[in-house]
Amino acid sequence: MKLYYITLNTSDEARQISQALLQQQLAVCTNWFPITCAYRWEGKIVEEPETVLIVKTQSGYREAIEEVIRQHISYTNLIAEISPESINEGFFNWLNAEVPLK
Repeated sequence: MKLYYITLNTSDEARQISQALLQQQLAVCTNWFPITCAYRWEGKIVEEPETVLIVKTQSGYREAIEEVIRQHISYTNLIAEISPESINEGFFNWLNAEVPLK
């Protein structure tokens, strides 16, 4: 199993990307939520709203997920891959039933 932590500008982007990933069976489940982002840019500290999208999927789908994201946004964002050490059996069974193993 893999989790992807993805930063986006809006909830609408997260919703559109989630729908595409689910329709293409690239994810079993997604979550998104608003956060505040603070960063240094051109010598200044900037704060602005951001949306985090979490994608739950099988191993081997990173390239396909990134392609879907590129179809919806054109700016540079974070896509971080997380590998859980273990997950509960019920979720694991659902994942395997919905997203083919690569």
